[in-house]
Amino acid sequence: MSHAEDTGNRRDFLYVATASAGVVVTGAAVWPLVNQMNASADVAALAAKDVDVSGIEVGTQLTTKWLGKPVFIRRRTPGEITAARGVAMSDLVDPDARNANAEKGANAEDQNRTLDEAGEWLVMIGVCTHLGCVPLGDAGDFNGWFCPCHGSHYDTAGRIRKGPAPENLPVPVASFTSETVIKLG
Repeated sequence: MSHAEDTGNRRDFLYVATASAGVVVTGAAVWPLVNQMNASADVAALAAKDVDVSGIEVGTQLTTKWLGKPVFIRRRTPGEITAARGVAMSDLVDPDARNANAEKGANAEDQNRTLDEAGEWLVMIGVCTHLGCVPLGDAGDFNGWFCPCHGSHYDTAGRIRKGPAPENLPVPVASFTSETVIKLG
């Protein structure tokens, strides 16, 4: 082996070794920056919440706090279900279901917003989609929710029907884990 070939092999080795060391050092420097974006243990523990709904009578609602926001859990009456299911899509301001449990792009028909097939259980984030106020239940022109701050009226399915709010109240990820417990998140 000549001196030139020996020098070339050493040079190639030094290039590879330097590049490898650079990758390791860069990874070690970047990892803490990426890792700090992960949720802390206390936040991750709050990501899911079980809510006992055994005490909710037909026609009433429970408001609970989840991820720092109010969540309305309503057990609707047959009249509320009939009223919500009788609304034509053309009467809705926002045609999107805004339901994290439904297929993306589902329309805002009542059955696409409720937790159960019968339509008795409705779970929504209780924050007005206009400026973030908390609407009042059993109120407004459609007997659903009313935001007195700016006059947004939601129907018995939490869909915006009148006022400045641009979107329906969002439905979070929720499911029944038993007959009396709803899991949020």
